[in-house]
Amino acid sequence: MLKRPSSSDSEADLLRAQECFLAAGVPSAVRVLRRPEKRRGEPSGCAGEEKAEEEEEVMVSCRDVVTITEHSEQIPSLTPGPSKKSCFRAEQVCFVDEDPEAELERKDTHVTAVLSRIIEHDTSAVPVSFPAFTGAAFPKVFHRSEVEDQGITVAQKCRKSIFAQKIAAQKIAAQRARGKGLTGGDPVQPTLVPQGTSCAPLASMETASLPSGSEEPRLVDFVKSRKPHGGCQPSAAPLPAKEEQQHCFSEHISQEVEMEDVEANVAPAPPITEDELPVKPEKGWLHMDKLEPEKLEWMRDLPASRKRSTKKAMQARFNFDGVLISPTEDLPTHLGLHHHGDEPELAGYSLQELFLLSRSQVTQQRCLALTTLGHILTKARASDFASSVRGSVFATLLDAGLLFLLRFSLDDKYEGLMAAAVQALRALLVTVDDEECLDNTFSWFLGMATFPLLPFAQEEDKEDDEGLEDALKETAKEKEEKKSDHDVARNDVIKGLLRMKLLPRLRYILEVLRPPPRTVLDILEILIRIARHSPTSAIQVLDCPRLMNTVMSEFLPCSWSPPVSPTPDRLHGFPVAAAMKLVRILATAGRHTCARLLNSLGARERISCFVAQEPQDLLLEPGEALRISTEALRLWAVAAGYGQACDLYRDLYPILVQTLQSHPMRWPPGHVLRPLELQRVQALHTLLTNVTHTAGCHQELQASLTSPQETECPPPPSVEWGHVTGLQPPLLASLKACVKLLDEPGQKENILSLLPSHLLYLGAFYSQLSAQSSFQPVDCLQELEVLTSEVLIPLLSHQAICDLIGNLKSCSALCNPLSCSDPEMVPSLPSLTWSGGKPALSLSGSNSPFPFLIALCYLLEVLSSIHKGIAHKFSHLLLSSALMMYLQACCQAMPTVSLFSAWPLWHEQHLLYLLVKLALRLVPVSSEVEKQISLYHRVAATMVPWLLPGSEYLARDLLSTVIFNLDLITEGRCGGPEAADLSELQLQEGGSFGHFPVGPLMRDACAQLPSIRGCYLTHLASLEPTILYSRDRHLMRTPWVRSWMLPEVQGPILPSDWPFLPIISLYERVGIPGGGDMQVEALPQASVKSVVHSLQWLLILERWRDGVLQAVTPAAKLARLSCLFLCSSDLFLERPVQQLTWALLRSLCVPARLAALDLGVPLPGLASFHDLYASLLSQFEAVSFGDHLFCCFVLLPLQQRFSVSLRLALFGEHVGLLRSLGLPLQQLPVPLEQFTYPPEDSLTLLRLYFQVLVTGALRCAWCPVLYVVALAHLNAFIFSQDVVSQEVDAARRSMLRKTYYLTDEVLKDHLLLFKVPHLQKELGFDAYEHLPPIRARRLESVVGMEEGESLKT
Repeated sequence: MLKRPSSSDSEADLLRAQECFLAAGVPSAVRVLRRPEKRRGEPSGCAGEEKAEEEEEVMVSCRDVVTITEHSEQIPSLTPGPSKKSCFRAEQVCFVDEDPEAELERKDTHVTAVLSRIIEHDTSAVPVSFPAFTGAAFPKVFHRSEVEDQGITVAQKCRKSIFAQKIAAQKIAAQRARGKGLTGGDPVQPTLVPQGTSCAPLASMETASLPSGSEEPRLVDFVKSRKPHGGCQPSAAPLPAKEEQQHCFSEHISQEVEMEDVEANVAPAPPITEDELPVKPEKGWLHMDKLEPEKLEWMRDLPASRKRSTKKAMQARFNFDGVLISPTEDLPTHLGLHHHGDEPELAGYSLQELFLLSRSQVTQQRCLALTTLGHILTKARASDFASSVRGSVFATLLDAGLLFLLRFSLDDKYEGLMAAAVQALRALLVTVDDEECLDNTFSWFLGMATFPLLPFAQEEDKEDDEGLEDALKETAKEKEEKKSDHDVARNDVIKGLLRMKLLPRLRYILEVLRPPPRTVLDILEILIRIARHSPTSAIQVLDCPRLMNTVMSEFLPCSWSPPVSPTPDRLHGFPVAAAMKLVRILATAGRHTCARLLNSLGARERISCFVAQEPQDLLLEPGEALRISTEALRLWAVAAGYGQACDLYRDLYPILVQTLQSHPMRWPPGHVLRPLELQRVQALHTLLTNVTHTAGCHQELQASLTSPQETECPPPPSVEWGHVTGLQPPLLASLKACVKLLDEPGQKENILSLLPSHLLYLGAFYSQLSAQSSFQPVDCLQELEVLTSEVLIPLLSHQAICDLIGNLKSCSALCNPLSCSDPEMVPSLPSLTWSGGKPALSLSGSNSPFPFLIALCYLLEVLSSIHKGIAHKFSHLLLSSALMMYLQACCQAMPTVSLFSAWPLWHEQHLLYLLVKLALRLVPVSSEVEKQISLYHRVAATMVPWLLPGSEYLARDLLSTVIFNLDLITEGRCGGPEAADLSELQLQEGGSFGHFPVGPLMRDACAQLPSIRGCYLTHLASLEPTILYSRDRHLMRTPWVRSWMLPEVQGPILPSDWPFLPIISLYERVGIPGGGDMQVEALPQASVKSVVHSLQWLLILERWRDGVLQAVTPAAKLARLSCLFLCSSDLFLERPVQQLTWALLRSLCVPARLAALDLGVPLPGLASFHDLYASLLSQFEAVSFGDHLFCCFVLLPLQQRFSVSLRLALFGEHVGLLRSLGLPLQQLPVPLEQFTYPPEDSLTLLRLYFQVLVTGALRCAWCPVLYVVALAHLNAFIFSQDVVSQEVDAARRSMLRKTYYLTDEVLKDHLLLFKVPHLQKELGFDAYEHLPPIRARRLESVVGMEEGESLKT
């Protein structure tokens, strides 16, 4: 027998013992079994055991390792076993840009990432159901016998508790109550039974006729109880979750219809008979021996559509062309619009039914549904349903999941379905009117610049990051990556589509599937819309693998064969204008993107190819040839806007000059191709304008190479000023020819469209000419005089131009804010709101004066800066009555800056800016313009709060040269301060307050205008980088321009209360508790001067430019001025601050403005006015020293029409300040009646009034205003006999009794004998000598007979 190893054995002893054990052949004490591998198909059972034994013997003979599975000494591996390999793994699509490591980190997170942030489950949306109320003290106990009686089978009871069995029984009973489970079929599928015959069989059934599977006494009793009494009543069973969701969806879009011809109480149709069947059953047919009318109802003819007398909203139905069908319209059945859904007698498909049809297994039905949805979207975009459909079709379809439906359909293998999805997606994303307007305005002043079509950024929920350190907080990119596709698409449709890999799929469709022309054009338009979304989206389009290479090679070839037919069946291999437009839109995203397109993708060669040839020589259809030639010129113009591709100008210079000189117009006026030809000429003029600006910068850049510069400058462009001087003569000759052609009726509209591009070129030429070293002043001045006398003066006096100026107010988006709205606009998919086409009287309509006036004012401003002697000749333009009416309307407008209104306001602000600058130049030379200059100054001050992003240079230039210019504030030079003193005297006659005259303050403010300007320009220092970018764009310094896509629209540049900026800035640095960086008691002298300058400018605006601050509510003004007292402990004690604040407070308390004061509205920059007022009370209690100005700001919010919480804050939490609130009644800024009427109804506040009076905290000598207020409210309360609640009645009785027993006789007499407030009295109120009889009787009823008699005596 082998001995057991001991602890003293060495390794050699253990090896020797092991060899002896193996040689003896003794069976092992353990048994190793290997489980069969199921994936390999190994058998189990005895055969498997025998095989395991054989393998065990082999293992024992070959290996000397013993493993005990029950007590393994090794730590089990934490790495999971290999997953099963899918046979479809190789067929899955893998994108090139996907990082496997990043994908693994995102999906396979470690346990620490899960446990680091534990968030409690939100149960706020979980419905709470209360148990049924019974008379029993405890819930009824479930008995096993009751459960067994409910029809629960043994299988259903298996491994279930009594409670679970009871619930299951109730569910089965509910299903049977709804008619489910009686036929042994699928209980989930509902059975459709005609309403007229559904209850008759149940009413006539006997117990014996029930199916054998339902022979239960409870069920029989239930069926008998369902016997109708007086007719069958439809059940109101709740819909399942999915059906309920579809039902709610179908109710979102409905049509408001008012019916006539009432047909009430229509009897239901009788059951179908055998004679009514179209095919008579024969005797030998299987299962047709018994007629079942319920199952044959579908063979009956549709009932006639009935007109209903109701105004209730009905479900909208559409035909296959997307046209809304009236519910009263009777259409034939052969149109295919009738089906077996809800309301089969009505023709058309609802949106819910179209969504259901899009999930059909039949490909043709899915194509039909998607095509119909695309037509509906197209008509909704054109506002065809605005008057007949309630709500937004776009919003409803997006909420229903249309975006995901279209994206999934793009992945379908059927090309027809894929094409229908592309068509619907194009109808969803692309606004044809937007693209048309942007193309038409490309040649306007700065028309290349466009805003990104980004939704307004929504504030993210920051509650998850509260309390975390900055290093642990998630970045915006990390939060975006964690969002689901649905969340991203709900906020931004384009970003959601990019998240769902739309671009690689579109590339695959174009490159591999090679779809028909309609699909190709739709895809290109979709890509254009994505490129307009943002610079980031444009870069994603450019970076998508092989996408732009496919577009350039397939749809912008440099050589091609002429098409066989005018409408080829394939566009691959032919130039497409939409592809060239896509390249142009991508180029506007930035100068680096444009350089990539020109140098890496071959856009430079395409420009040369399509510009060097005339459109008629391009071997294309005439319209398409004109479009692609125009787009090539526009692409070149965008590149020239960055100072790029100018070498092509030198190569193609002869062709450009020949085109200008010949000025070919092959198509007559009125021809369909004439507008395209005019757009090509405009694009050519824009190209030459940008090249001229680029050439004008060559001298400056060349000089920067030799002089040391702190910042790096771009290299000089390849075109010099001498290369563009030959363009001016042919363009000037073309302009003169256009002016002569204005008298021809057929040419008027075409000539008006060409004039702006001519004028813009001349303005660019002369603005750059004056900066060149070769500039000849004398020759230039003579040339400008000839241009003015021969061209500009006749042009301004022409009747067509006068008529055009008369349309200013009608076409203005600023004067007509409703024109910038769209009922179909959704926040996640913004557009320029050009839905329904552009009318003639709109900013971009055919009769719009804006393109001409903007270009004309730009040229006149340039000419006036060079030749001041001809400036007075343009004065009649600034004095025209139509222009004056337009400017006055602009001063009253308060536009809302959003993406919907940004684009029209962008062009309109250019016109107003140029008009103001031109008027500024004409003031010294024209006395008539000087008389109207205050209007232009008002326009400039009004437009500052709504200047858009990208116009920072305009804001700074207006503040520097116009806003604070004393020459434009005529009131400061023509008796304005004296008039202000007279108005103050009139106010004092009515009982004003304050003792500082306003006239000297106004004179001093006018003298300090240069310092005031410096103060506000200092607060714009943070905008300096954006100001420089905006300056380069507005002055067309093309080599420095970074992008022609403007910044994102998130609001105006400056807030509407920009005159308060110095005060707000100081408050944010000092006044906010715990949030400032200048916690000092005494402010530096520079900060005090900044506040004084701000108050001086506010006083000028309030007195002489009151319309400038009309967008700032009186409550916001009061809140901003209250910040003065919170900035430091002594700022409000400075004499200039005191005087100016008193003057502003008087203007704020004018009756008209005081009536508009509402402290309950939300205030920008403040959580609530209550919080600000609480801080104001604490500051008053600490540092006021009874200052009367400070008292006024404390007392103003205590008026009765404001919230009682403000009064409770003073009398409940800051009673101590009543000792210092010593403002005399005569200096009260508002009438005392505002504090005493209506009577106080807050019982808590009344008790506080009584408490502070009785305890002596409120005395007439300390706080006369609130003393009278408290007396008035308490007197009215204790003697009131109105019917009130028991608590209020007991309180006023108790208060009256306590008043009578007061030991302070003076206070007692004041409370009981108070009559009315009276400011002229010493105490501030009138009092009775004796109590009136009615009050005496009231007192007797409360305190008793004896006391009442003693009071009378």
